[in-house]
Amino acid sequence: MKWLLLLHLCVYGVLCSTDTDYDNDEDDTGTNPLNPRGHRPAMTGRERYNVPQPAPPPVSGGSTYRGRPTPAPVRTPQQQQKEEQPDSGGCTHASEQMGVLCPTGCELKTVILKQEKNIKGTILELRRDVTDLSRSSNNIYRYVDSLSSQVRERQRLTDDNGNVVGEYTGDLEQQHAFIKDTIDTSFPSNIRILQQVLESVRGKIQKIESAILAQREKCNKRCTVSYPIPVVSGKECEDIYRKGGVASEMYLIQPDSFFKPYKVYCDMTTLDGGWTLIQNRQDGSVDFGRRWDDYRSGFGNIASADTKGFGKIPGEYWLGNDRISQLTKIGPTEILYEMTDWSGARVQARYQQFTVQGENTNYQLAVAGYSGTAGDTLLTGARELVGENRTMTIHNGMMFSTYDRDNDNWLPGDPSKQCSKEDGGGWWYNRCHSSNPNGRYYWGGAYTKQMAKHGTDDGIVWMNWKGSWYSLKTISMKIRPFFAS
Repeated sequence: MKWLLLLHLCVYGVLCSTDTDYDNDEDDTGTNPLNPRGHRPAMTGRERYNVPQPAPPPVSGGSTYRGRPTPAPVRTPQQQQKEEQPDSGGCTHASEQMGVLCPTGCELKTVILKQEKNIKGTILELRRDVTDLSRSSNNIYRYVDSLSSQVRERQRLTDDNGNVVGEYTGDLEQQHAFIKDTIDTSFPSNIRILQQVLESVRGKIQKIESAILAQREKCNKRCTVSYPIPVVSGKECEDIYRKGGVASEMYLIQPDSFFKPYKVYCDMTTLDGGWTLIQNRQDGSVDFGRRWDDYRSGFGNIASADTKGFGKIPGEYWLGNDRISQLTKIGPTEILYEMTDWSGARVQARYQQFTVQGENTNYQLAVAGYSGTAGDTLLTGARELVGENRTMTIHNGMMFSTYDRDNDNWLPGDPSKQCSKEDGGGWWYNRCHSSNPNGRYYWGGAYTKQMAKHGTDDGIVWMNWKGSWYSLKTISMKIRPFFAS
C-alpha cells in the first residue's frame, strides 16, 4: 500500500512539473521549448492544438502575361517637342505623351491661419488705442467736474466779494462754457465714431472666429491633396508598365471594368518593376490597429509629394482585402516582402504564388514557392520552434482576423484569447504568428514585454530574421502577375 501511494505521488509530481501556467514569465531556454507567442503560454497538457484544414491551393496555371518585351529607346528631353495643349486651362503638362492632371489642394487652412496672425496684431493695437482713449476720456470728465466745482465756488465768492472778482469770474465762465461745449459736442461725436469703429472691428472678429471654428472642424479630418496622376492606367501596375508608365509613383488602376478605378502606388524599379504596393510601413504615421471594415476597404495614405509636387513617395497604407483578393484572383500572382532593420540592413521574402480568397472565406490566405533572404515564415513558421509550437505559427491557409472579428486558431470563441487584440493589427493569424507586418510601430527596433500593451510580441515582427522582440523599421508587400522572366 505504501509503495502504491509513493508511486501516485511521483506521477503527480511529474505532471505538476510539466504543466505550464498562463502567467509564467520564465524564459523558454535550455530544455524548455521556446514559446511560439512571444513568451506567451505554449502548449500545455490540458490544451490541444487543432491543426486547420489544408488551405486551397493558390491560383496557378497560365499567366495572362508573357515575358517582358524589349523596352523601347527612351527619348531625351532635347528630342521631345513640347506640344501645346488647347484644353490645359493654364496647367503645364509635364509629359507631352502621357500628360498629367492638374492638382487640387486644401490650402484654406494655411490662408486662414496667416490672416488670423495679421488681424490679431491689428486688433491688439486697436484695443490698446481704445483703452488709452477711455482712460483719457475719464481724465477729462474728472477735469470738467473739477472745473464745475470751481465755477460754483467762484460764484459763491462773487456773491461775497461783488465787483472785485466780477471780471475774473466772467473770464472763467467763458472758459467753462467753451470747454463744456467742446465736451458736450465734440467728445460725444468722437466717442460715437470710435464706438462704431469698435463695433465694426468686433463684427469682423466674430466673423473671423466663426470662419476659424468652421475650418477647424473641417481640418479635424486629414487634409487630402490630389497629386498629379499620370494619364496612363491599366488593370494593375504590370499592365501600366507595359503601356509605358515606367516611373514609380501613384497611378489609377481598374482591374474590373464594372468597378470604379482607384489609386495605388506602383513600384516600377524593383526586380524589373510592375509591382502593386498593397501594404507599406515606414514611419508609424498610420494606425494599423483597425476594425474589420477598415481592413476590408483599405486605409492610410497612398503617396506624398516629392519636390516637384508629384505623388512619387509611397505612404503608409493597406490597400484593402477586397481589392487584394480581386487582384490575386485575376491570375497567378506573386508577392514580394521587402524589409529593413534600424541599422539599414535589407532582406526580401518572395513567394511565386499568392492568393487571397473572398470575404465569404474570411479572406483565406494561400501561398507557395518561397525564395529570399528574410526566412520563410508563411509556409514553415518560426524555425526556432519545434513540433506543434512551430506548426501553430504557420500562416498559410489562415483566415484574416481583426480585433472585432476573431478567426484565428487560438481557442476560437474565447474573447480573452484573440491574437489580433494582443498583437496590434489585422493579419492571417494562426496561434498566433511568426510574422506580424501590421503590428505596432516601435522606434529603435528592440522592445520588451514591459513596453508592449499586453506583454506580447506585438511589434512589426519577422521572427525568422530578427526574432520576436525586434520591431522592423520598414516593411512592404508588393504583388504582380506571375510570368516567366
